Amino acid sequence: MNACMLRAGLRRGAIELRQSFTNGAELFSHLFWPLLMLGVLWFLRGREFDSTGFMLGALTLPGILGMNVSFGMVTMSQLLTAEREDGTLLRAKATPNGMGGYLVGKVVSVAGGLLADLALFLIPALFLVDGLHLDGGAWLHLVGIVALGMLATLPVGAVLGSVFGDARAQGLIQLPVLALIGISGIFYPITALPEWLQWTAQVFPLYWLGLGMRAAMLPDAAVAVEIGDSWRQAETVGVLGAWAVLGLAVAPVVLRRMARRESGSKVAARRERALQRVL
Repeated sequence: MNACMLRAGLRRGAIELRQSFTNGAELFSHLFWPLLMLGVLWFLRGREFDSTGFMLGALTLPGILGMNVSFGMVTMSQLLTAEREDGTLLRAKATPNGMGGYLVGKVVSVAGGLLADLALFLIPALFLVDGLHLDGGAWLHLVGIVALGMLATLPVGAVLGSVFGDARAQGLIQLPVLALIGISGIFYPITALPEWLQWTAQVFPLYWLGLGMRAAMLPDAAVAVEIGDSWRQAETVGVLGAWAVLGLAVAPVVLRRMARRESGSKVAARRERALQRVL
């Protein structure tokens, strides 16, 4: 990737990020999830997990952060599918170094929006929840997990955005994501679930993102509610790193093949199908 392409991508991403906070619909989406999750924490405040002495709100907050990081995957796939459908991707393909700049811009805008959403949730959440342990080392740990989590999930989102043919089909991805949230220990410790569900959740990055966040933000005694009474930090880095390597290896190949297949006739056909659905 040359310097010109990188500058164009960074500039494009900064413009898209700024527009997402000035457009009414996109601004609503930035505010909706943080406010909804703050409402969840409000109702969990003062509740104890299974007479352990650990507050359920404190156990839940790091998992919600991990869940929000993983939602970058969904956002990336939705944007790629929508812009493939409306011709934005085809226009990028038609310009010199356009695809490289387009992808850099998309990563910048999605990652920037994700970090803003995390801040919108975390800052007020710290005033709602007791029982967290946040020192300098914890914040560094938290930043590292967020960065690794984005590396593990954003390329997967790019792959999914290339695979689905239209926005309507792509919307189906939210169903398995919601199912994973339910079994990944986000809103309730995973040790309370059947063992086969625990093993299923551990295949995917969402559980490990939540675990990494809890390891960063909770006191050492809270490890008693985790699998094997351990934060399993090496396993967390290993699984998230494996997903990152897999995504970074597969995403460029899939995106190149998808871009080669794009044409004006295909974009026109998608628009016609969309108009038929509206009518």
